[in-house]
Amino acid sequence: MCRVRTSRERTVVHVPLGSDAIHLKVRVRSYECVACARMWHDDLGALASGRTLLSRAAVDWALRRVALESASVAACARTLGCSWNALDRAVRAAGMRILSESDPYGAVTRIGVDEHVWRHGASGDRYVTVIVDLTPRADGRPARLLDMVPGRSAQAFANWLEARGARFRDRVEVVAMDAFSGWKQAAARMLRTAVEAGDPFHVVHLAAGRLTMVRCRLQREATGRRGVKGERLYDCRRALLKTASLRTPRQRERVDALLVDPVNDALRLAHGAYQRIIACYRHKDPRRGRRMMGALIDALAEPTATRRCPELRSLGRTLKRRRADILAYFTHRHSSNGPTEAINGRLETLRGIAMGFDNFEHYRQRSLIHSGRIKDILTH
Repeated sequence: MCRVRTSRERTVVHVPLGSDAIHLKVRVRSYECVACARMWHDDLGALASGRTLLSRAAVDWALRRVALESASVAACARTLGCSWNALDRAVRAAGMRILSESDPYGAVTRIGVDEHVWRHGASGDRYVTVIVDLTPRADGRPARLLDMVPGRSAQAFANWLEARGARFRDRVEVVAMDAFSGWKQAAARMLRTAVEAGDPFHVVHLAAGRLTMVRCRLQREATGRRGVKGERLYDCRRALLKTASLRTPRQRERVDALLVDPVNDALRLAHGAYQRIIACYRHKDPRRGRRMMGALIDALAEPTATRRCPELRSLGRTLKRRRADILAYFTHRHSSNGPTEAINGRLETLRGIAMGFDNFEHYRQRSLIHSGRIKDILTH
């Protein structure tokens, strides 16, 4: 037999009704065994976890709003009528528990890697290495954030790969990356069987940078200063970087008049290489595009072809050094690092929603909730 020894009232924050907060007043009784004096109390495990202030349903409601609707924790806390600290801890813990139960690294065969600035300040390391799972792209589904680690070095990426284990490393087939040599060094050391694919955006951006350098050099040689409005080289700066087929008739006329001038031979060469790189990536047949890109890299590697344009010679050396990575993009479909850049943009949005972060681990967990696999888990 037992008897009620004492009781107390416990407040539990529950799912709101519309915009009205719901707080449950729960009577928790303590019982005492008459025979042996042992004591126990009502088990509220089905309602709330441990001694937390929030019910399980309230945490699930907030997690779904934060993950699926990009709501801020502060907005959810105001609706629930609870403190920000309590809700933030509960949401992050629930999100990490769901991710850990789903084996996030189990089916990964393609990854993308890039750097990301997670905070702006004078002190501390601002950069992190972002690793994205590109495997879903083969099925037409969006890529997802896999993880992020502090720093932006070959060692940071290599340490992360080593921590994942040999089974994960053996499954990875393609690593998409930009021109940063650190990612390539880490991938070559840790992922010996994986193919390293150079991202088209960064290759085109590299060529665009060399084209701009040629234009600026010719401007300085002609005038001794930077360009100003009304000068042809300055006025055509944007039209030169535009894909030739997308230019307006006026832009085509101005660019053609600029390139036909013998003084601008170096600009004509750089512009031709830039447009050919774009044409390679835009070609409908990847095999044909690969052959075109290979021929262009070989042509730029010839010293006689770039004798009058040192910027183009530098571009040729870079493309030759990364030739295998650049051509791998045409062989392996869905190996673009564009989804990684897109997730970087989503992380910028997250920092705006949260009005910044000062704790990296909190930022990592919120980023995984915002852009990771948890969305697929919650909606299926």
